[in-house]
Amino acid sequence: MEHWIVKLFGYDVNMDTLITMWTAMVLLIIVSLLATRKLSIFPTKIQLIFEGIINYFTDIASTNMNEKEARKHTPLLLTLFMFILSANLLGQLPWKLIHLSEGELASCNNDINMTAAMAIVVSVYYVFYGIKTKGFHFFIENFKIDGIMVALVDLLELVVRPFSLALRLFANIMAGEILVFTFASMCAVFLPIPFMFFEIFVAVVQALVFTLLSTTYISLAVNKEEE
Repeated sequence: MEHWIVKLFGYDVNMDTLITMWTAMVLLIIVSLLATRKLSIFPTKIQLIFEGIINYFTDIASTNMNEKEARKHTPLLLTLFMFILSANLLGQLPWKLIHLSEGELASCNNDINMTAAMAIVVSVYYVFYGIKTKGFHFFIENFKIDGIMVALVDLLELVVRPFSLALRLFANIMAGEILVFTFASMCAVFLPIPFMFFEIFVAVVQALVFTLLSTTYISLAVNKEEE
């Protein structure tokens, strides 16, 4: 898909991605404020939903790492999940009704630059905490130098992880939007509806996959082997 490219500070910027990214962020902030406005021991429906999401990822993090580490990293994991989910669902809105001179508005996650940025943040994050927890033994531990081939494979795995995260999310969201657009162009009234519901399911699954893989990478970085 073409992007609406604008020169900003001498760089080409995908303005359509920025618009939908900030829209997702603003909507998420508004919903979060509504969910936490009147907290009660007798939760409202929206508070109950958010508490369920928080408890789910807290339990997942606690399963993969000790409780202290889980409390430290859960905010990042929750932020990733909620943002990716919001951005994915935002892509289901009829953005094509807004006609731009070039490019089109869609989920910001159908831009490889967006998904790559999140994947790089996750990679820098777990490498930082891996070094902080284990020192430079973090690299030695992951690059078990039993032979040059093993060392190269382990190094390649560390480099490939962010690319796999970015490409998986980008490809699934892009493919889904192309699929819905194709069927909408054939029959705009009824044919796209089942695929749009399916894409809502895919939006949730892809947000969950990205977050769970990030949890796994972080846990591998911070967990110490028992002697």
